[in-house]
Amino acid sequence: MTQRIDYQKQSPELFKKFVEFSLAFKNSAIEESVRDLVDIRASQINGCAFCVDMHVKEAAIHGERPLRLHHVAIWRESTLFSPRERAALAWTEILTQIPAQGVPDDVYEHVRTQLSEKELSDLTFLVMSINAWNRINVGFRLVPGTYDKAFGVDKSGLS
Repeated sequence: MTQRIDYQKQSPELFKKFVEFSLAFKNSAIEESVRDLVDIRASQINGCAFCVDMHVKEAAIHGERPLRLHHVAIWRESTLFSPRERAALAWTEILTQIPAQGVPDDVYEHVRTQLSEKELSDLTFLVMSINAWNRINVGFRLVPGTYDKAFGVDKSGLS
């Protein structure tokens, strides 16, 4: 796989603003461990090799257990995720693959049993963000691992 264009160089101001937006999640109502799961799951669905690679490494640095990382793709069948994490993953999936009829009420109601309105709002912005990153990285074919050192994920021990 070869990267098509360097969007960071082609659109530096937009890139900078989007990075600033993404960094704002560190102060959101959604805890880091859930953010990691959301980033990984959306990236899996979207086939973003660069993002799956990066976010798995980030999660490992944040202390996520290896088996849970392997189970993100099968979270519905796995017993390793809390009800709150399951709700976040369900919301991630429905917003990443929006059905023709929109978000069903039962999915929304289920998620609302686990998340406050503020948390749901912050989670929705997080899902929006990772989907945008996936789209640009898939479109321009960023190669997994190429920015490990720049993003500090080279410390994961997963290279």
